[in-house]
Amino acid sequence: MKALYTILLLTVSNLFMTFAWYGHLQFKKITWLHGLGLVGVILVSWGLAFFEYVFQVPANRIGFEENGGPFNLFQLKVIQEVISLSVFTLCAVYIFKTDKLAWNHVVGFGLLVAAVYVIFRKW
Repeated sequence: MKALYTILLLTVSNLFMTFAWYGHLQFKKITWLHGLGLVGVILVSWGLAFFEYVFQVPANRIGFEENGGPFNLFQLKVIQEVISLSVFTLCAVYIFKTDKLAWNHVVGFGLLVAAVYVIFRKW
């Protein structure tokens, strides 16, 4: 169950991260945010990043093997990266609508799956 909680919390965390890091690039599409200067954009992004950490820190604490979780540090990092790229891709394609999923993205994700296999395999 801790593995599931870790993955769910990291997914929510990465939604906030994606909007904090890249959502401000879409502000021109939102009337009341259109005129926001750089300082305002930074403050909005920091506000979103706060919620990223609200979910990310407990996810890593729950999932870490020394806290009774199933994952070591390398595994946690690889899980986070795969979730991050998956969430980003879904947001870019379906929410931001700025890019289309291409063959090279699919190949890259396949390589990420291979990375997960290598990291999680007991050698």
